[in-house]
Parts: sequence; C-alpha cells; structure tokens
Amino acid sequence: MDLHTLATSLHDCQQCQLSAGRTQVVFGSGNPHATIMFVGEAPGFYEDQQGVPFVGAAGKLLTTLLESVGLLRSEIYIANVIKCRPPNNRNPEPNEVETCKPFLLQQIQLIKPHLVCSLGNFATQTLLNRKVGITKVRGQVFRLPEFVLFPLLHPAAALHQGNLQAPLREDFHKLKTVLDEMRENALKEPDKPTSPEPSQPVQMNLFDN
Repeated sequence: MDLHTLATSLHDCQQCQLSAGRTQVVFGSGNPHATIMFVGEAPGFYEDQQGVPFVGAAGKLLTTLLESVGLLRSEIYIANVIKCRPPNNRNPEPNEVETCKPFLLQQIQLIKPHLVCSLGNFATQTLLNRKVGITKVRGQVFRLPEFVLFPLLHPAAALHQGNLQAPLREDFHKLKTVLDEMRENALKEPDKPTSPEPSQPVQMNLFDN
C-alpha cells in the first residue's frame, strides 16, 4: 500500500461516530517522502471544509514558525491523529483516538520520516503511547524504534493562551538546533534510531551511527 491508496481507503471511513458530522476526511498533506513530519490533534472548521490540515489561524501560525526555522510546508508532511473534525472542536474521545491511531501509524510507516514533531497533548501521548502532559516533555528528544520524536506545544493552544506564545517560540528555537544537526549529518547514511527505553528523553546526536 502507498500513501495515496491509504488515503483513498479512508475517503468514506465510517469506523467511528465522527463520520456522521464531518464534511470530509482530512488525511494529511505535504511531501510524501519527507524526512520531517508534524502531527497535530484533529481537524478544525477550516480543515474540515478544505480537507487540508492546519489551514486556519493555527495553521498560519505554524507556517510562520516553520519558516522561522528554515522549513517550507512543501518540504514536510503534516497530519493529525484524528482524521475527522470532532463536534465544536471538542477533544477527541479515547475510542476515536484508538480508531484513528492505526491510520496515523501507517502514514508514518509509509513516509518513513527521520523526525516526527508532535503538537500538543494528544499527538504526543499517542506517539509515546503513554499519558503525559505536553508541558512536561516539550522540547525534549525521544528516540523511538522507527523515528525521533520531538514534542512541541500546539499552535492553537498558544493562540488561546497568550502566555504560551513565548514557550512555543522557544520550542521552535530548540527544534532549529535539532534541524541544524540533521543538516550537518545529511551526507551520512544514518541508521534508524533505536532505544531500549523509547519513552525516555535523550541528549545526544540524533543520527549518529
């Protein structure tokens, strides 16, 4: 299966209650061969209307922050844990996360990013596979069996809580350090990162052999 086939298979997904209220499935967008992937929570109003993740106010802020660290949206891939908009942008229910999680993991397997940036609590908890607050782990590097995870605050949270805007910029400043190291090692052929304790943060070169 390739990314297009997976997206097509979910076009009329009816596996959870969110299918009843959505306009369309918001699968993901960007470079299907990206080395960097961003994962958010769920589509909002504008995403549901356009079928593209992060196109509302939070998306505009994300685009600005990406550009501040030298990234274009066309270079990366963006997806959400949940593929359909929850009513009134409420938090996803646990059963909805469990229903959609396999599709996100398939996306990651097909894209094969070196670095996955989780935005907010739900994406971080889903990918770390444990209950953890984003404020406790933001800006830390986690080596998982198939990729490196870098949690950040969610842009929507920073828009709703002004006191989070400075910490969000700080997260992206730390991300730039990670990206600079990736670029320095771009000519090397790195092994996939591994760790006997994948849920523990590490401080080391990301893609050293």
